[in-house]
Amino acid sequence: MNWNLLLFVIFPYVSIVLFVVVTIYRSLFRPFTVSSLSSQLLERRQLYWGSIPFHWGIILILLLHLLALLFPRGLTLWNSVPVRLYLLEASGLAMGLWTLIGLLVLFWRRVVNRRVQAVSTWMDYVVLIFLLLSVVTGVVTAVFFRFGSYWYTAIFTPYLVSLFTLQPQPGLVAPLPWVVQLHALNVFILLLIFPFSRMVHILTYPLGYLLRPWQIVIWARRRQKPVS
Repeated sequence: MNWNLLLFVIFPYVSIVLFVVVTIYRSLFRPFTVSSLSSQLLERRQLYWGSIPFHWGIILILLLHLLALLFPRGLTLWNSVPVRLYLLEASGLAMGLWTLIGLLVLFWRRVVNRRVQAVSTWMDYVVLIFLLLSVVTGVVTAVFFRFGSYWYTAIFTPYLVSLFTLQPQPGLVAPLPWVVQLHALNVFILLLIFPFSRMVHILTYPLGYLLRPWQIVIWARRRQKPVS
């Protein structure tokens, strides 16, 4: 069996198709299941110290990956000056560590806090585990396989473009170290489980609030009978 073909061609297409189909299905036919199911009312302190670094860190990291995908020549030009390359690599590593700290706090909170445990599902733990795997392998890649922002544009950008143009080239990923391959594969694993988890709330949009009628909220309470 050609594992490279299975893991970096067949599996990515399966995960992308399920990501699109199941997300649309939940949005149209099960809209009330599309929710973050926030546990803020159950515990706030650890949530704050975990959520802030995780969300901001992961957003910035994803933006850097997206820029490298959309503007590979611009990133290559930026990295042509060593100082700018070192600055970008150091910034990426710092954001990765910041994200990892926040994610560890969130994981610890969900495992230790009994009130949060009571509202947690097995999918919540699966998502956290694969998010941890993604961030850890990203940090390991940044530390031991330096200048990832440089070779990302030469390897992963053409690979992803080949997937989207239906001309997959798994041979681009084959020579990479297993840690880097695992980091790339984990992206498609997260895509696969995304629509089956509460992460799907990321794609919600509040346009319905512009069209629906006003809601009238009336405070109702029972009148107490006078004590005779």
